[in-house]
Amino acid sequence: MARNRWLGLLTDAARAVVSGLTRSSQGSQGGTGTAATRAPGRERTPSGRTPSPRPGPRPTAPARPGAAARPAGGGGRTGAYPGDYEGRVRAQYAPRLDGDPDPGEIVWTWVPFEEDFSQGKDRPVLLVGSDGDWLLGVMLTSKDHSRDARDEARWGRYWLDVGSGPWDAQGRDSEVRLDRVIRVDPGAVRREGAVVGRDVFDRVVAGVSQHR
Repeated sequence: MARNRWLGLLTDAARAVVSGLTRSSQGSQGGTGTAATRAPGRERTPSGRTPSPRPGPRPTAPARPGAAARPAGGGGRTGAYPGDYEGRVRAQYAPRLDGDPDPGEIVWTWVPFEEDFSQGKDRPVLLVGSDGDWLLGVMLTSKDHSRDARDEARWGRYWLDVGSGPWDAQGRDSEVRLDRVIRVDPGAVRREGAVVGRDVFDRVVAGVSQHR
């Protein structure tokens, strides 16, 4: 009888040990073991689902090479650039190298890009007239478009050779663009470059009228 009692006690103790080990193993697999294998930095919501990451800021397109934002407070006109001049140009030849920009002079000023008026660059411009408080001008370039004149014309761009002058420090020949007349803020003119002859001025005005 005593022997049977001791065997029963040992059997119950063994069962209790095995049951405790089983519960401990299940708890570690469903608790700390899962947390240890969770990817770092990933939090879970109370429901157990991983939240979606917040989208970052949208990347912006790179600025065009050589482009600069319109200078703040750089001229006498208020507000943004109103756009290129589309009407008929009433030309006037009245150059006076007195420190003020006048039609017939090539000046250096800020010229906006066609596709984005908030961006542009400083470049020489031949002034050909005025529109209220604005001066009107055509921009110059030292790039030779004679070789790609046909391709330029396909895009509606037309150029006229005006030779060289003191507006270009390297003495390169220049061309003016005839199909685009820009508005120039007199207060934004950097400096006067030169006065063009009346014959050159008249040829430019005639070309501008032809391509309006």
